[in-house]
Amino acid sequence: MVYLNGNFIEKDKAFVSVMDRGFLFGDGVYEVFPAYNRKIIGLDSHLNRLQDGLDAISIKNPHTNNEWKDLINKIISFDPNNQNQAIYLQISRGSDENRKHTYGELKPTVYIQSSAINPREKSTLLNGLSAITREDIRWLKSNTKATSLLANTLYAQEAKNNDAEETILYRDGIVTEASSSNVFIVKSNCIYTHPKGPNILPGITREKVIECAKINNFNVEESSFTKEQLMNADEVWISSSTREIIPITIIDGIQISDGFAGPIWSEVYDQYQSLKS
Repeated sequence: MVYLNGNFIEKDKAFVSVMDRGFLFGDGVYEVFPAYNRKIIGLDSHLNRLQDGLDAISIKNPHTNNEWKDLINKIISFDPNNQNQAIYLQISRGSDENRKHTYGELKPTVYIQSSAINPREKSTLLNGLSAITREDIRWLKSNTKATSLLANTLYAQEAKNNDAEETILYRDGIVTEASSSNVFIVKSNCIYTHPKGPNILPGITREKVIECAKINNFNVEESSFTKEQLMNADEVWISSSTREIIPITIIDGIQISDGFAGPIWSEVYDQYQSLKS
């Protein structure tokens, strides 16, 4: 079952108009809420970011936070056998009478669905995974979680074609983020991640990773670092709502540090797992 514009219906019966601006222009925003044992990690933070995205592209929020929570929990309840779910919520500007770049007052299109999350066991991550790097050519509002994700999907597909977990992006030599995740490095027992701003999506899992690191008394610097520093890091991680925290040990075919997930990643990973209980 999915939610579409006020109705809970079967997914194969859910349709939107060809005049929907989400379909025609990618004119909308979205959120992904990770739910473990029916508990959503960072629910309020996700809803706050949703509001920020709506404000950024001037769409009026069609629901209050309490209404969103009721809708999300209802979607979660439709799959009693699946305790771990990713709830995808999308709001487009809505449908117009004809295709045109400008718009007037439209009723937003709201869609919510659930997909299974299959978290990777820690034991399967100890050797780390690989990534490739590419120049970041995306628009300069990457902090808006917009549905127009063509560049991101091309980067993600390029990683897949290279049997890699992710594509790590850099702009003018500075690492920004990855195609669908944030990036962390560790050097001399300090954790670094790109500061919030227009060049990165302010990930909710990124926020939780920083909290977990500080609980474990690790120093965290939200400051930029170069591609060269990335390649010479002691540890490299990526984080996202559905990936959690993944160690990266090979980048562009080059081994990072000793080629294994590092001890700081291990402690932060364990701390993050405690959020699920």
